[in-house]
Amino acid sequence: MVYDVVVIGGGPAGCTAALYAKRSGLKTLLIEKGIIGGYIVNARSLENYPGFSSISGMDFGSKLSEQLKGFDVELMPDEVVQLSLKGEIKEVSTREKKIQTKTVILASGTEHRKLGIKGEAEFIGRGVSFCATCDAPFYRDRKVAVIGGGNSAVDEALTLSEMASTVYLIHRRDMLRAEQVRCEQLAEKGVKILYDTELTQIKGDKMVDSVMLVNNKTKQKSELDVDGVFIAVGYVPSTLIAQEAGVNLNGTGYVIVDESQKTNVDGVYAAGDVTGGVLQVATAVGEGAIAGVSVFNYLRKPYWSRL
Repeated sequence: MVYDVVVIGGGPAGCTAALYAKRSGLKTLLIEKGIIGGYIVNARSLENYPGFSSISGMDFGSKLSEQLKGFDVELMPDEVVQLSLKGEIKEVSTREKKIQTKTVILASGTEHRKLGIKGEAEFIGRGVSFCATCDAPFYRDRKVAVIGGGNSAVDEALTLSEMASTVYLIHRRDMLRAEQVRCEQLAEKGVKILYDTELTQIKGDKMVDSVMLVNNKTKQKSELDVDGVFIAVGYVPSTLIAQEAGVNLNGTGYVIVDESQKTNVDGVYAAGDVTGGVLQVATAVGEGAIAGVSVFNYLRKPYWSRL
């Protein structure tokens, strides 16, 4: 069997691309190694997407999944490990099988950025986490630190404030990058913000019990007792497999696309966070829609298409 299009990644961009392709009559397969919705399912609330005054990330992901099933989009819970993109028929290799397709839409998103400090890798799963939605219940009535200053970090801190006894938000700059409405909620929840401060080491025996800090301005070092560390310092693109297959990336590792979401490889498109645009659900959905339409135009060449 040869698919018309294989979409790699089940976040907002990938789901939208698959819906547009399927509704256009293309034989479509969506491959997602995790949960449909991607990282958005971990969001405390989504308040800046048209049509919803507020919706939890988990509920938004569930609606995406229901919509895919409603349009009979074929889903494969698997991980892509290799791509062969040369020629008219391309090959997508997962851990379970090899799949042939005429086109590919890369919507593999991003991965959590690591700090690269002593103790980080050692204590993952033993006090170091990248997901408050997943792990907050383990820190009920305990002290935790969240590292970062953007929307994701603030959301992590707000989620943890519902269960932890004390939440510290540690940011290396003198002001947060998060939306003002989110920042105002921090004060309401009693989150303690440490500005101009960087994490230099995570310490503990079997589990995390403290972190080492340094103030960027005063250079003063200190040790803070905490039971957990939640790292939310951004993301890096999941593009290694694409790069190995010949897809061009920019200087920061994101896939380069044109206005139709096409990459440098014929028949290969990309959408969402993997392209390095503004990391917002609305942007991802928009790029996914363009990619889905572009694949249809590429394959069917309708008279109204300029491609």
